[in-house]
This record gives sequence, structure tokens and C-alpha cells, in this order.
Amino acid sequence: MTMLYAPSSQPRPYRRWLFLLASLLLFVSPSAFAVTGELDLTSSGVGFFAVAIFVLAYMLVMAEEKIHMRKSKPVLVAAGIIWGLIGWVYVQNGMSTDSEHAFRITLLEFTELMLFLLVAMTYINAMDERKVFDALRSWMLRKGFSYRQLFWLTGGLAFVLSPIADNLTTALLMCAVVTKVAEGDKRFINMACINIVVAANAGGAFSPFGDITTLMVWQAGMVEFQEFFILFFPALVNFLIPALIMNFFIKSAKPESVYEDVWLKRGARRIIALFLLTIITAVLCHTLLHLPPVLGMMTGLGYLQFFGYYLRRSLPRSLERKRERYSRRGDNKKLEQLGSVVPFDVFNRVARSEWDTLLFFYGVVMCVGGLGFMGYLAMLSEALYIGWNATAANITLGVISALVDNIPVMFAVLTMEPDMSHGQWLLITLTAGVGGSLLSIGSAAGVAVMGQARGAYTFMGHLRWTPVIFLGYAASIIVHMMLNAESFALFS
Repeated sequence: MTMLYAPSSQPRPYRRWLFLLASLLLFVSPSAFAVTGELDLTSSGVGFFAVAIFVLAYMLVMAEEKIHMRKSKPVLVAAGIIWGLIGWVYVQNGMSTDSEHAFRITLLEFTELMLFLLVAMTYINAMDERKVFDALRSWMLRKGFSYRQLFWLTGGLAFVLSPIADNLTTALLMCAVVTKVAEGDKRFINMACINIVVAANAGGAFSPFGDITTLMVWQAGMVEFQEFFILFFPALVNFLIPALIMNFFIKSAKPESVYEDVWLKRGARRIIALFLLTIITAVLCHTLLHLPPVLGMMTGLGYLQFFGYYLRRSLPRSLERKRERYSRRGDNKKLEQLGSVVPFDVFNRVARSEWDTLLFFYGVVMCVGGLGFMGYLAMLSEALYIGWNATAANITLGVISALVDNIPVMFAVLTMEPDMSHGQWLLITLTAGVGGSLLSIGSAAGVAVMGQARGAYTFMGHLRWTPVIFLGYAASIIVHMMLNAESFALFS
């Protein structure tokens, strides 16, 4: 389903985009969403009106930064109108039970999504509150790296961390480092942010937890958990080719050092361990018990609740020990900080989840499910995967994801459930994951970083490097088709 953050003294625009990952967790069952109604509405006035409503709603979503309207509003209304139209048509034809059943199936799948997302968001907010991400950023800042070292370090860490922390969260953390260290150097910040977005999207493509699209594919059962790692080398090539070219345009000077002391709060490391245990529990539920991963995630929420209870009960004793220790040292600064300590509250972490994102995905799921019930996705599947071959369709959809965003693209593919070889499912997983790097608006990571590095990392600044990024995109596809040729049984 979808983690960092700018220093506490800076605004945190990522809050609106957190898990857009995180949004990052539309893992839906294609067998449910592939439901097509008895009535073909694709050539009717009702169907055309429904499509127009969805397009209008999505245009408003894409214009969120300009019109300052939360992205959940238009899709919620669009979902209501689309299913209202379906209900009206089916009632007129005496088939109201069919439309009701389809709606309930779609809603059930969203419920799994919402609960999974809630747990992931709660853990990330808990780690943020415990200063985990601030401490990592602070360590990097104290080292005083050169521009080229910073370019490769932030890009490399984005590639390594995104399979675990998700691409959006990782991109935001690395962006916070770059903007802090190279403050005022817009040219370097732009190039470093491009590298970070490309690396985070590439790293997220070979892990079920790295991107919302990979989570969708995993949950749908199209690719097993361990099989995602087959895409490691294609994803690595996707990151390295543009980075190597851009490296020659990075100056070798050294920015002024920035020092910032950040101390982990009590229990931070144990919360990280619990999060990893929660991920393991979710994977085991899916792979060994063949139960939805959300079961493991909800169990993991219980882990955090128990640990939160321990932190609250043991807080007075912990504060007393620290007061005695700091008093003996004469550390007045630390003593003052103890006065601002508040008990850990897990439900406060739940409340800080990105509810706009959850409601946005409700709207997207219900809109696409409704259009699929009308018959549009079956028609689109036939046009793409029968009119074309699967390879051309999957590569083209990867490029399209740079314009539309990879989440609805992958959601539509899973809903269509085309008959493809295993290699083709891996191919669309790769192209949808890394294709969004072609433009700054093509992925949640790119959009969020534009907000965080506003004025330095821009659409046009990214566009100038799109040809270089496309070289990495094409090379990753070639590498996948060469290394994993055996998975292309019935190659098309």
C-alpha cells in the first residue's frame, strides 16, 4: 500500500502528498474489479457523460497546485455521479441487484486498501515523531560532502531506501538534505532532485513495498513477492545511465557545511524494528497463509499499540533517570528539553494520517470500478492488448504514465487483466514504475519534490533532462528482456 522530511523549522508540503505512495498502496484484486455489467453502456449517452465526468475530475486533481482544491473533492463527486448513473440505468432495466453487488465488491476492495494505508501511515508518522528521519538527515549534513558526492550519495540512498520506505518518502528525505546543504544553488538542486526522483522510482520498481504500483501487482497475485527482485538490474540501469551522464555537469566544489544536532527520541529504533516486523507479518500472511496482507498490517498496528502503552507507562521512570544523569553532567540544554517531552500516543499518529489521500483513492477506485462495470475497461483492453502486441502496449503505457501518473495506469491494467506472459507482467510493472520519471509530474515523488524544492526543481528544469532519462528507460527495458527472456513464454 505507502515516508522525509524537511527540518522542523521549514514548511512541510509533503504532508499533502504523503502516500499519494503511500498513495502508494492500491493493491486491488483484478478479479473483483474486472466485473463488467450485463449492460454495455460504452456507446450510450450515459456512458459518454460518465467518462466526461471522470476526465473533468482528474483534470481538477492534476491542477491541485494551481487551484488549491484538495484532490479528494472532485473524485468523490465523480464517483457518486458515475455510480448514480449506473444505479439509475440498472433500476430502469429491473437489474438493481447486479449494480448493488458490483458496488459492494468495489467498496470491499477499497476497505482493504484503506486499512493497509492507515497502518503504514501510522508507522511513518510514529517514526517521524520519534525524529528518525530528522536524525538521518542531520548525520548526512554533518559530513560535509562535495556536490558530486552529495549527488551520488542522495541518489544512491534514494535507490537503496525506496524499496523499503517507498519512493515518495525517500525522495522527500533526500530532497530535504539537498535543499539544506546547497541552499541557494538552484542549478545543483534541480539536477540533484532529478537524480533523486529517478533513483527513488527505479528503486521502488523492484520491491512490492517500493511503489504503489508494485504493491498493486503483488496484491493482485500477478507477481510473487520474491519475483520482483528480478527487476533489480533493469531498475539499476534505469538509475545509473542518466546519473552517469548528469555527473559530468556537476561541479566538484564543496558547499558550506551545515550542522544540526538531532537526537532520536526514546523507542525510535524499536519502532523501526516493529515496522519491519509488521512488513514481514504481512508478507507471511500473503505467501504462507494465502490471506490478504492487510491482516498482517493490522496485526502490526497491534504491535505498535502495545509498545505505545509501554512507552507511556515507563515515561516517568525514564524522565527521572535522565534528569539525574543530565544534572550530574550539568547539561542544562538537555534538562530543558525534558520539560517539553510528551507521552507517545498511537491514536494521535492515526489522526495525523493523510485523510485526503485516503478519500482520493476511494474516489479513484470507485470511478474506475464504475467505468469498468460500464464496459470501458474491457474495450480499452481489447484495443491495447489485442489491437497491439503486449510489449508495445506495456512500453507505451509506461510513457503515458509520465503524463497521467502511474497509479491510474496500473490500476486500469489490473482491472482489464489482459492475458499476458509472466515477463510481460514484470515489464508493465517496470515501465509503470520508472516511466513516471520522464516528467516531474509523472510520479508522486516528482510532484512532492517540486513542492518541497519550489522554485529550484521545476517542470521545465526536469524536462531538459528528459532525453537522458529516456535513455535509461529504454535501456532498462532492453536489459529486462535480455536477462529475463525465459519469463516471456508466449512472448508477444
